[in-house]
Amino acid sequence: MPAAPRPPHPVAEDLKPPRWVAWLPAVLVVLDLAAEAVVPDAVAAGFLLTALPVVVAFSYGPAVTAGATAGALGLQLLLAQRAGHLSEQHHVWVYISTLLAGVMGTALSWQRIRQGRTLLRARTVAETLQRTVLRPVPERAGGLRVAGLYRPAEAEVLVGGDLYEVCDTRFGARVLLGDVRGKGLGAVRTVADVLGAFRATAHDTAGLVELAEQLDRAVLRDAAARGDEELFVTAVLLQYRPGAEYVEIVNRGHVTPLLLSGHTITPVRCPFELPLGLGSLGRAASGEPGAPAVPEVRAVPAVPTVPEVQTGPAAVALPPGHTLLLYTDGVSEARDAAGAFYPLARRLATLGTTAPDRLVSFLARDVHAYAGALADDLAVLALARE
Repeated sequence: MPAAPRPPHPVAEDLKPPRWVAWLPAVLVVLDLAAEAVVPDAVAAGFLLTALPVVVAFSYGPAVTAGATAGALGLQLLLAQRAGHLSEQHHVWVYISTLLAGVMGTALSWQRIRQGRTLLRARTVAETLQRTVLRPVPERAGGLRVAGLYRPAEAEVLVGGDLYEVCDTRFGARVLLGDVRGKGLGAVRTVADVLGAFRATAHDTAGLVELAEQLDRAVLRDAAARGDEELFVTAVLLQYRPGAEYVEIVNRGHVTPLLLSGHTITPVRCPFELPLGLGSLGRAASGEPGAPAVPEVRAVPAVPTVPEVQTGPAAVALPPGHTLLLYTDGVSEARDAAGAFYPLARRLATLGTTAPDRLVSFLARDVHAYAGALADDLAVLALARE
């Protein structure tokens, strides 16, 4: 089957000027000729054409700009000849000004195209890195239908502080969705580290809790290397064994997933533990043997207290026709112009479908319509049994 045609590169499209800008040279020439027709014959209106090369440079390449310069000079000479002012001194200076504008416009056009190509290469590399860090969500994994949505608050950076991954392993489908404390390049680094640790261990670690503990230690090492004692990652880890009627969930300080069935939205009840990177605090507080000592100088950020020590993942029934929705607080804490939070459950209850792709498409449109520009990164995964 032939490959589907690729859509225009979004960055290349962004580099193009608005369509109306491309028509400005023609408008300028028309205005000049109209002025020539209405003003007295003693005045040559070709003065307007001095700006033509620079106007052309904003939309076209160096060759077209140079041609426009020659055309502007020729038209100025013809108009001056018609008025009988061909060799007058002020007209001569207009010709020189047009020629200089043409030289500068040609250089401007060349530099604009050169910078555009550099930007296109840089953004292409950034998009490649994004697909390496945040891989596209597969449509199916280990007996699950999956749909995902990711939008960083700053569209220019492509990757923000939210993360997700879906792996098909020998233990079944394993899913990670999380949110890094903080923003900027530091958060992106943590995203890459956590996803790298998850991909390296998800295929070999038998238990979901043990997998969460490995990620916890990875975040702790990252925090120590950076000297950031308040670094942590809220996360939900999920496992589905093909043919099972339930999924296993470990919640490490993340927002509660939702189970959707028709118009019914139910929060998923599962033990709630400290975020990744802070698990050693919970173990030390509970007096577990071998728990590392907690330095007294460490500043603990405001996170929910640990209500219980989790000994295993929570088993959550996932009947046919139901969908499990994992999301970050970029969805639930999106605000409208009045400052009201996005009513996620109420909005989903009106949708009347549990198809993962339709849920994600709805949220992509509705959150944007409700909140406009995002103030926080946003990540969503919708999961249903095949």
